[in-house]
Amino acid sequence: MLGKVVAGRYRLEARLGEGGMGIVYRARHVLIDRVVALKLIRPDLRGETHLRAWMLREARAANRVDHAHIIDIHDIGETEDGELYLVMEYLVGTALSTEVAKGAMAMNRGVDILEQMCAALARAHDLGVVHRDLKSDNILLTVRGGRKDFVKILDFGLAALARDPRLAPKGAIFGTPEYMSPEQARGEDAGPQSDLYALGILFFEMLTGQLPFRSSDRDTLLEMQRTAPAPRPRQLRPDISPGAEAICLRLLEKDVRKRYQDAHHLQEELKAFQRSLPSQQWDVQLQDAPQAAPPPPPPTQGDGVLEWANRASLFARMVSRVYPAGNAPPEILNALEQTWILAARASRLEGEVASQNRKIEALERRGRALRAEIGRKVEELAHEESRVLREATAEHEEAQRLREQVQGAERAVEVARQQADAAERTAPSGVRAYYERVGGALATLELRRERLRDSEGRAAQRESAARDLRKQIEDLRGQLSRYAEALEEDLASGRERVTARVREGISFEKAYAEVTATLMTHLRGKPECRDLYQELLNSQQQGQVQVSRGPEGSSRQP
Repeated sequence: MLGKVVAGRYRLEARLGEGGMGIVYRARHVLIDRVVALKLIRPDLRGETHLRAWMLREARAANRVDHAHIIDIHDIGETEDGELYLVMEYLVGTALSTEVAKGAMAMNRGVDILEQMCAALARAHDLGVVHRDLKSDNILLTVRGGRKDFVKILDFGLAALARDPRLAPKGAIFGTPEYMSPEQARGEDAGPQSDLYALGILFFEMLTGQLPFRSSDRDTLLEMQRTAPAPRPRQLRPDISPGAEAICLRLLEKDVRKRYQDAHHLQEELKAFQRSLPSQQWDVQLQDAPQAAPPPPPPTQGDGVLEWANRASLFARMVSRVYPAGNAPPEILNALEQTWILAARASRLEGEVASQNRKIEALERRGRALRAEIGRKVEELAHEESRVLREATAEHEEAQRLREQVQGAERAVEVARQQADAAERTAPSGVRAYYERVGGALATLELRRERLRDSEGRAAQRESAARDLRKQIEDLRGQLSRYAEALEEDLASGRERVTARVREGISFEKAYAEVTATLMTHLRGKPECRDLYQELLNSQQQGQVQVSRGPEGSSRQP
């Protein structure tokens, strides 16, 4: 597969790894020289239609979230051979699993990484996307803008599965057992709370250097996730602060109602906790750490179709030396003419493809800008909704406490009345004091009822505000979905036009390779042009006269 051009645009340069659904390659866009990661569905899974659907949804789900801490999706499609491909940003960094394998992290560092993951998931959850398979292998730590440990969440392959149960085999349990939430382990649908539980596992792992639940048996591990209480991190590492331990254990609650309400709630807690921590000494130590090497440059390939014209000129000089009287064989003259014609056609084609590609890039930029704008608006509204809902919950709890007080006051009134009635029958002279008690009890009851009405009113107001915020969020999500679908259609159309032109360019390249082979065969060994022929060979050895990255993006030796 290495060297193959996928969809006429992406040349595979190196194999990076293999996941559950596909093989990932480092590839390079042949027109704009952009390095990407390209996932091809595994050959043995090509017939699995539900897995193909997962890959499609992976791209759409992750791409519409458009968050700095979630991997970017550039392109998705099918090759002429029916292979599904997914093109993502190429990232250079270290998996979180590699870092935690070295042992427990500095607490500041672990909290910083957790906060970035939380920010990404808050945006994803706001837009209805659940990751479902968060684990340390899916978290990449890279460098961005001089910032160390810049988090990128990978592989939203199962993100939208819960939205369409037709895509999953009945009764299937998805995820990685070590990071699976209790509800997932029970075979229930995974929601945002499942991602928060996985964050708890990751935080525990970063703080202690080990997983909270470990077993070599999958069924045992799933049962531990369902029922076993999480160990306290401070039992494994006493220097962990109580605040960090409290956050970790709340994330690992078996009952979803006892976890954080949502990622926004967690993010608020994390930011408040971060402000209480000392300066980040770990970051100073990382400044001198060597950065991961960037992807190697492509092989030197000359100047594309410009080199075709240079070679045509070189061949013309060689032919004129060998045949100064202009009496070259017709097939050689024809081949020479064809080099000029093909170089001209390829040059025009390169311009057309470059123009079309600029349009595609403009569409992509506009799409990213709008997704980011809508995403930020949704995030602001969702953060406010989270706060309002928490206030409503607090009011409901206060109202429940006041109801109990009202019930107690009602019982006190009833007891006071019974005592007053009894006193009226037995000791009329002292009945006034009993009726005063009744009056006091009634006043207390009315005061508590008034407080209860106020609390219920505040709860209703907050619930109404939350409903209004939710409507605004749903309207924005609908707007994003409609725009994304239209944009995807425009991009697909533009890419198809580029691919069609690429196919035409490949035919030019094939013809060019044939005519130059004819010329080289004929001119080889001619003493009149030995120096020019050697110049041609030397430049070929330097990779400067390959019939390479022209407008068609294919690669072939002459």
